[in-house]
Amino acid sequence: MPRPVPLNGRIKLRHLVCFLEVARLKSVVKAAALLGLSQPAISKTVQELEDALGVSLFEQNRRPMMLTGPGEVFLRYAGSSVTALRQGISMVGRDGANTDIAFSVGALPTVSAHMLPRALAQVMERHGAMRPRVVTGPNDVLMSQLRLGDLDLVIGRMADPETMRGFAFEHLYSERIALVVGPHHPLLASSPFDIAGVARHQWLLPPPGSVISSTVERYLVAHALQPAAGVIETVSDAFARNYLRLTDGIWFISEGVVAEDVRTGWLSVLPADTGDTFGPVGLTTRTDTALPLPAQLLAAALRELVAQRAMDTAPHG
Repeated sequence: MPRPVPLNGRIKLRHLVCFLEVARLKSVVKAAALLGLSQPAISKTVQELEDALGVSLFEQNRRPMMLTGPGEVFLRYAGSSVTALRQGISMVGRDGANTDIAFSVGALPTVSAHMLPRALAQVMERHGAMRPRVVTGPNDVLMSQLRLGDLDLVIGRMADPETMRGFAFEHLYSERIALVVGPHHPLLASSPFDIAGVARHQWLLPPPGSVISSTVERYLVAHALQPAAGVIETVSDAFARNYLRLTDGIWFISEGVVAEDVRTGWLSVLPADTGDTFGPVGLTTRTDTALPLPAQLLAAALRELVAQRAMDTAPHG
């Protein structure tokens, strides 16, 4: 039998975590902000890891930071190792007795207000006591948690191609951006509707880096729209909903986020043509880690709901 290669005792978990975030974000500055560390601390940690491995993981003097060949290889193993370690700790830790029913889901606003509650309710009803943990937040934070094994899957719009490295995406359905207003907004009464009128009202826009920000920006450029009454950048659904009840603002958001609000009359959608803003919504998972059974059950419930919705909305001959 070949002798096992001893582990390098100089390599700690912090080295792997820092390396994974710098590799994903291609920036020491962004990794430092995300991990709550100083830039020199991140640089020192990556240098320590390179010294311990005896190779350069990142190309020298490149901005954004790019992995070398050995760095690409190490990325695959580092990511799966951190995930496996977290899962092992969970299995034998304080919550170990309930690991068969525990799983963590990251939910973007696209699905957290509409599809996910229905799917989770269905899973809980069918399979008894479950202990799901639902986490919401900006897309980059959720994807980072997924990469590190803190989340089992993320549900929402597909991230940009660079972020998707090491992940698999299962498309469930597509949805468009909607221009959302309060139920008594003056533009709802204008006939015919003129998209130019949108510029006369305050906008609520996704901040740069959010999953739909580039789609919204392209839409505004394509329709030659410039804000004349100010802009608020927000990812807070609760703030946006209540702000629209108090003002004539216009919220640019994925239609799935406000589906229930529109159905109940709490909010309304302007009759703007946003057909060019359709984007894929689905499940994002790691390519190197199998989903735990409870997360598989949730994924199956989501597929079932999507299929049922397609049947309900299909034209009947």
